[in-house]
Amino acid sequence: MSPRLTLSTASRVLRQVRHDPRTIALLIVVPCVLLGLLAWIYDGTPVFDRLGAPMLGVFPFVAMFLVTSIATLRERQSGTLERLLAMPLGKGDLLAGYALAFGLFATVQGLVATGFAVWGLGLDVGGSVALMVLVCIADAVLGTALGLFVSAFASTEFQAVQFLPAFVLPQFLLCGLLTPRESMPDVLHAVSDVLPLSYAVDAMTTITGGGANGDVVRDLLIVLAFAAGAITLGAATLRRRSA
Repeated sequence: MSPRLTLSTASRVLRQVRHDPRTIALLIVVPCVLLGLLAWIYDGTPVFDRLGAPMLGVFPFVAMFLVTSIATLRERQSGTLERLLAMPLGKGDLLAGYALAFGLFATVQGLVATGFAVWGLGLDVGGSVALMVLVCIADAVLGTALGLFVSAFASTEFQAVQFLPAFVLPQFLLCGLLTPRESMPDVLHAVSDVLPLSYAVDAMTTITGGGANGDVVRDLLIVLAFAAGAITLGAATLRRRSA
């Protein structure tokens, strides 16, 4: 991998996204709108304080997964990816550039969404707001990495969208958001232990519960390890063109 080629790829992706206001709205505005809707639904109850922080990690994860998987697929369908890989640019440089570009958007997304939830919606944070921002950003980076990975297995945008329920919904159901993971059947609990979103939700729950920062950092590192693994697998499975 070459840092120069990685930065060049990231710069190209950022220029493309900058001229696409709908994508920017999806990345930055939609998580805030969904959080606002959740706060409105549970207005006057303590439910938003319990669900708000975990959903603050889930919404950016879903948005980044969807945008990244489709963006990468379009490059392959248009032949851009084939032309890029015919140059000295390697697969690792390409995916690292995408991860860096969308990681910057994830940082902005995490700052905006967390700030809106805490100071705009009054989310009760029992722990560190800074740690909450970091977890939110890590969740968005995880969505980016998984989107890059699964895009290699889709031939059309319709198939890319279908991966959303296949990869995201099982994690949503088993991450401990709907019911504590400890109360799940043993098999489901074991499955939840190998799903990255479980650790993202655990980190957010620990923060709002005033738990130990060390536990949050551990879960944060696990999420980032899953993201790094997904990018590595994505580089190994990336195809130049759709079949």
